[in-house]
Formats: sequence, structure tokens, C-alpha cells
Amino acid sequence: MTFKIAAIMILIVVWLYQTLLNRIRRKSASNPIPDNVADVYDTETYGKWRRYHAEKCRLSMAQNTASFLTDLLLIGLNLYAAFAGVFPETLFLQLFAVLLLSALSGVVSLPFSYYDDMVIEQKYGFNRTGKKTFAADAVKQFVIGLVLTCLIALLLMWIHRALGDWLIVVFAGAMVLLALGISFLYPYFSRIFNKFTPLEDGELKEKLTALLTKHGYHVRAIQVMDASRRSTKTNAYFTGFGKTKTIVLYDTLVQKMTTEEICAVFAHEMGHGLHRDTLKNQCVSFVQMLVLAVLAFFTLREEAIFAAFGFAGVNYGFALLLIMMEFSLVSPLFGLFANALSRRAEYRADAQAVSEGYGEALISGLKKLARGNFAELAPDPWLVKLEASHPPISARIDAIRGKRKKN
Repeated sequence: MTFKIAAIMILIVVWLYQTLLNRIRRKSASNPIPDNVADVYDTETYGKWRRYHAEKCRLSMAQNTASFLTDLLLIGLNLYAAFAGVFPETLFLQLFAVLLLSALSGVVSLPFSYYDDMVIEQKYGFNRTGKKTFAADAVKQFVIGLVLTCLIALLLMWIHRALGDWLIVVFAGAMVLLALGISFLYPYFSRIFNKFTPLEDGELKEKLTALLTKHGYHVRAIQVMDASRRSTKTNAYFTGFGKTKTIVLYDTLVQKMTTEEICAVFAHEMGHGLHRDTLKNQCVSFVQMLVLAVLAFFTLREEAIFAAFGFAGVNYGFALLLIMMEFSLVSPLFGLFANALSRRAEYRADAQAVSEGYGEALISGLKKLARGNFAELAPDPWLVKLEASHPPISARIDAIRGKRKKN
């Protein structure tokens, strides 16, 4: 019973933490807007943003609470063990049963996701996702999520049964390799959800190619993603390793920004590649995987833990759920560290764009991104520390202007 109480306490603490963050998030909407981004929204649009922000916060809190109550019932009433009891008593099927129920419990969040996309995002002019696309995406995400969690649980089972106390080192290494493999293949996986086309020939492509050639930097492709199928929001990102390195531009970005602004955003993304930010992120991930492996080691050493939740012995699917639950207690600490590194990387990437002569274009591009994505202009400093992988736009603009003066 002690183990069950501990698990329930973890669920409660995590929910309270999320509730606190949501409260801070809602209050930050009344923070004064910095002068250097006062032109992003006019008075009418800013009022619209505040209503949008409030609705998103309320929905997030409702979704977190629904997920919390679902997990509380599943854990408190030993429903995972009861559901597994319906399946034949083989290691794989018992593992699969637990993860299947966990994936099915995620359906609780589906109405909230639907309301987010089809009501709130639609109401404020962002959504372009049809009901068929939404349903297709939900099915794809369910299948991919279930397959990946089963793969990780099977990996955990094999390593533990084959190597015992060597679990910590081997499981951490295996998880890092799996993460690297997913990152390597992400350009191919992403095609399940979106279509990608090569950037068409013209002035824009010539300028972007010139930037790459200048630094001897090679990418597999510069591609445009059909993001407009789902939303009007804009973005760009760098993905892949080695021969799969790809820079992706949302089609909405190409449509809404000038050539100079797109070059500025591209130079920023290229800066991430030049500074090997993806590799650095993987190093941080290794530490996280090591902590997960330590939690796995101690969780699997105590068969009494599984008995407390109604299992006759070790269930590797349930072990994976417990490990992730345990990790949720320390993940905010990793968030502080990882997000701080990420924000530094963003400043470096911005500085790269400035050094290429696109400082002013980057500022105007960032403002367009903020306006088009309904970004928060004055987030609470604690939210930035705990959650933000990017610095606030006002801080980025100050840094860009400071860098330009030095140059």
C-alpha cells in the first residue's frame, strides 16, 4: 500500500505544479508590454490576444485535471492489472495490455484537443484542419505512440532479463541510440503527417544557397512544408543528422515574409547547425536517459511495487509507466537546465543572422512570427525559466540590437 500511496502523491504533486504554472500563465497576461514590441499588436488585436490566452489557459487546466483524474482512477483501482488479466499470461501480451490501456486512456484528452483546434483556434482564425484530417492525425499519433512505447518497454525487458544490474548503463545508452535514430529518421517520419516540396528556384533559393555555400555547410534539402493545411501559424526548423540534414520552412512563412526576412530566419536556423546545437541537446538528453535508467534499476529491483498495484510479478509495461511517473517529479529541474541552454542557443543563432547582415530583417521577421502565432509578449520570468526554450521576443530584439552596435 505504501508504494501505491507514493504513486498517488506523485500524481497529486505533478498536478498541483501544473496548476500553479497555469495560474502564473494566466496572471502574466496583464504584464506591461515592453516598448520594443509595443507595435506587434494594436489595441484591438491585443484585447483579442488576451481573450485567446485566457481560453487556452482554461482549456489547458481542464485537460490536465481530466488526465490527472483518469490516472488517479487507473492507479488507485488497480485497473492496469485488471485489464492485463484479460490477456494471456505471456510477458509480451501482459506488457502490451498495460501500454494499450495507457494509450486508450489518452483518448480522454481527445475532446480537449478537438475543442482546442476546432473551436478556439477556429474562432481566432488560425485553424485550417478539417474533421477528417484531425481524425486521421489522432489515429496516426495513437498508433505511433503505442508502437514506440511498446518498443521501449520491450527494450527494457530484454536488457533487464539479460543483463540484470548492468541495466543502468546499457538502458541509458540504448535510449540515446533510439533517440538518435528517431532524430535521424524524423525527416521521413514527418511525411506521415505533412507533404514536403523542394523550395522552388528563384531569388530566395539563390540567397539561401549562397548562405550555405559561404560557410561550407551542407544540407540534404531546403524544403517547404504544407503547414497551411492545418494552421495559419508560421515556423521554420532544422532537423536530421548527417546526410538527412534538412532545413524546413512552413509554407505560411514563405507566403507572409519578405525575402530578406526569410533569409534572416534561415540564417538563424543555419546558426543552430553551425553551432551543433542539435548534438548539444542530445548530450543533455543522455543525462536525462541516465536518470531514467537509474529509476528503472530501482523500480525493477522491487517486485513488491508491482504487487501493490495488483500484478502477480514484474510487468515491464507498467514499469515503464512508473518510471515516467517518477521522472515527472524531477523533470522541472531538467527543464530549468535544458531550457537555459536552449535559450542561449537561440541568442547565438540570432547573432549568426546579425553577422550575415540580417539583423533588422530578423527583428521584423520575429515581430511577424509573434503576431502571426499570437505569441505572448511579456511572459512571467518564472515561466521563461521553467518552460521556455526560446527567450521572450523583447529580450531577443534587445540582444540583436546590441550585437548590431558592436558590429
